[in-house]
Amino acid sequence: MSYIKRTREQMAARVAQDIAEGSYVNLGIGVPTLVGDHLPKDREIVLHSENGILGMGPAPADDAVDPDLINAGKQPVTLLPGGVFFHHGDSFAMMRGGHLDICVIGAFQVSITGDLANWSTGAPDAIPAVGGAMDLAVGAKNVWVMMEHLTRDGKSKIVPQCTYPLTGEKVVKRIYTDLAVIDITKDGLEVREIIAGLDFEELQRMTGVAMILAS
Repeated sequence: MSYIKRTREQMAARVAQDIAEGSYVNLGIGVPTLVGDHLPKDREIVLHSENGILGMGPAPADDAVDPDLINAGKQPVTLLPGGVFFHHGDSFAMMRGGHLDICVIGAFQVSITGDLANWSTGAPDAIPAVGGAMDLAVGAKNVWVMMEHLTRDGKSKIVPQCTYPLTGEKVVKRIYTDLAVIDITKDGLEVREIIAGLDFEELQRMTGVAMILAS
């Protein structure tokens, strides 16, 4: 069986395809920020950053960086016409109040019931607190995870039960990986899409948990 995994840029482009017109979207720290560079030009999509920005544009050119305009991951960003920045507390009120349509977030593990573990592996040198990821996970209307399907040692990141500290319980609705797009439904994990060259049986074997194929 021959297949080529999606790159992180291709994963970001695939996520961007599914973001609807008029959505208010938070892109989590790390790989999810790449989604902002692939949003369809014909859709009005409003990007939010938890440090207090609404209306972010794509990353600036190297010669156009404003050191005072950064996202929550301390990366330089641009501001689209009509964009605003505001107090951190107001930003968290927006996150917690259910005002975000979608949060795209990374993960170490996602369980078959949608539990999310994305802030700590429990290692002694791990970051000491969950931070804003918890607020996003429970506040956004739709939590989409963007991650590699397997760890570096070949273990599935989609698991029967998370073994790392949880960010939120039963919060994830969709998973985008370098191999597939999977919805978490009341009937279980539903595979919506598989990359070319990879069949469902092999994806099932690598994932190691029961899944169903969308009609």
